[in-house]
Amino acid sequence: MNAQDATAVLDESERREISKHAVQRRFPAKALIVQEGDRSDSLYIILEGRVKAYMSDASGREVILSTMGPGEYFGEVALDEGPRSASVMSLEPCVLSVIPLADLDLLIQNSPAFASHFIHRLLGRIRTLTKNVGSLALMDAYGRVARLLLESAVTKSGVQFVPERLTQADIASRVGCTREMVSRIFKDLVQRRYISLEADRIVIHRIPPDRG
Repeated sequence: MNAQDATAVLDESERREISKHAVQRRFPAKALIVQEGDRSDSLYIILEGRVKAYMSDASGREVILSTMGPGEYFGEVALDEGPRSASVMSLEPCVLSVIPLADLDLLIQNSPAFASHFIHRLLGRIRTLTKNVGSLALMDAYGRVARLLLESAVTKSGVQFVPERLTQADIASRVGCTREMVSRIFKDLVQRRYISLEADRIVIHRIPPDRG
């Protein structure tokens, strides 16, 4: 899971203001909320649960673009009324606030705080996409795995860790390599004591190298 940037998460007062324009919907785990290519017509704000945004091809191969949790939102490109650029699926039971396009436009016009947040969110997405394209072009798989672990990590009580055990398949789809390659990289990182794998998290003992 990506460690949440404070600027990417709506606070409680912002969510209360937005709820005036939204309808709550519940989704079970593994529900397809948004389909890539569908018409954009709503913004979705996560109140409970986690989702993943991903792209896939005709053969079923999948690339995970991001995972999101409470206070985050997706569907920003609804403003241009073009097709959805990615699919979104619930990873666990979710409660979402859904804002129709017409209400989203009014919210942006009438709420300077939300408009500012919305703009900074889009700028953050652009920076992330630029960085990801650069890493795919310039880093090998080892470096991309190391970067994903560091960017997903949080630090509490002096311990740096990824707050959930990402599966090797999850990591492979995020960094653009095979699960077998991720397995070899993890084995090396554990043997060289850069990381250790616990039941519910990955502990980072020192900064992993860019290359093996």
